[in-house]
Amino acid sequence: MKKTIAILLVAFCLFGVFANAAKETAAASTVAGYDAELVKAAQADGELVVYGSCEEEYLSAACANFEKMFGIKVSYQRLSTGEVQAKIEEENGNPSADVFFGGTTDPYNVLASEGLLSAYDAKNASHLTNANFKHKDNLWFGIYTGILGFMVNTDELTRLGLEAPKDFPDLLKPEYKGLIWLSNYNTAGTAKLVINTVIQKYGHDEGIKFLVDLDKNIEVYTKSGSGPSKNVGTGECVIGIGFLHDGITQIVDNGYKNIALVVPSSGTTCEIGATAIFKGAKHANAAKLWIEYALSPDCVNLAKQHGSYQFLVIDNAEQPKEAYDFGLDPSNVIDYDFDDATKNIKTYVAEVMEALAASGAATGDTSRFQTK
Repeated sequence: MKKTIAILLVAFCLFGVFANAAKETAAASTVAGYDAELVKAAQADGELVVYGSCEEEYLSAACANFEKMFGIKVSYQRLSTGEVQAKIEEENGNPSADVFFGGTTDPYNVLASEGLLSAYDAKNASHLTNANFKHKDNLWFGIYTGILGFMVNTDELTRLGLEAPKDFPDLLKPEYKGLIWLSNYNTAGTAKLVINTVIQKYGHDEGIKFLVDLDKNIEVYTKSGSGPSKNVGTGECVIGIGFLHDGITQIVDNGYKNIALVVPSSGTTCEIGATAIFKGAKHANAAKLWIEYALSPDCVNLAKQHGSYQFLVIDNAEQPKEAYDFGLDPSNVIDYDFDDATKNIKTYVAEVMEALAASGAATGDTSRFQTK
């Protein structure tokens, strides 16, 4: 009798353990606002690998929050968009990461055209505020947008007796020689957007001529698109070409009150920062869950808390007040031809680099055309 009771007690205890375990598993697969079956499948994948081209502080916070919310191990690497594109092209369908997060869409569109992104019909894409904020075949989805412009060090301009440039043609003035920084056309999505912008504004031949003339005034081409902004406040760079939200970060977070932001007077372009799943992703369900997460306030509202002041493109997000405080308007941009950019940017980059070399620029000098 005692033996029977002992067996029943053990069985009862085991039942309780299993019941609690089952309850915990069910709870782990239920996160408010997310499909329980997708969460469960993603958790079965167990991990996720992210290549990110937004700023590292935001990338790190987004990955840490995903791991905390869903109990899925996340590893990430911060690379410029050009580096991600080159890496994924080289791996050709056997990617070393699952998802791409942040950075301009021109490299995304190239990867999409090469069949290296995976389509996903994201539920949270219903919150996107404009049809242009996603790929027509659901190969990438927008998460933010930012305006291309100039960041200037007002102290240095005053010391030099110079006015700030008001538009793209002003950048060619001889008095700006050695004062301008831009990012590297081979590595940075920002620089690729600059190429597409001037070609679309001035035409192919005149656009490339503009960039050759601009080169005479450029001191450094940084690897990353945000590189120029990080050197304006110190005065090492007097005029930086890049996204104006990067300038806001330097003013608000790093205290550089000597930085002014310039929106080109004849019109400029904006980036769409995106996210996507790589074709052949090894953790496909975790990757799908990442897309839903990236298109939610759980992710994008972290941006402004971590030095990223881009305009957000989903209707249930909290816009960064700082971007509006600086008078930026994401709708005040030219009509950007994404098709032309997708089809021709590789050719344009090659043509620009060849034209620079022919003009005497030392394009192989990595201290000027930085790759690290």
